[in-house]
Amino acid sequence: MTLNPMQPAHPAKSATPGRATDVKTFATAVLLTFGVGVLMMDGWALLESGFGAFLGLVAGGFGVFWWRQIHGKVFPRELSTKSVVILTVINVALVLLLLLQVS
Repeated sequence: MTLNPMQPAHPAKSATPGRATDVKTFATAVLLTFGVGVLMMDGWALLESGFGAFLGLVAGGFGVFWWRQIHGKVFPRELSTKSVVILTVINVALVLLLLLQVS
């Protein structure tokens, strides 16, 4: 008498990342870089000096560090669409803030 181990009903499918994950990762890289740059320009416009740009750069560094703490990596392979949309909204708000400061 032999003992046959139970087999799963459906074999596990390998989760291969597709184009959607690549696009989200690329969009995250672009949005984080753009956001730090706009944050530097916001600091420059607010304080009207290079020190404001430096403070914007420091704030951007903390923002990237916070992003890494939430997602485990700066550019995670599996990223939710919600995170990319929130990052886009933050960037739009930073650009609007810059436009309000300039005018």
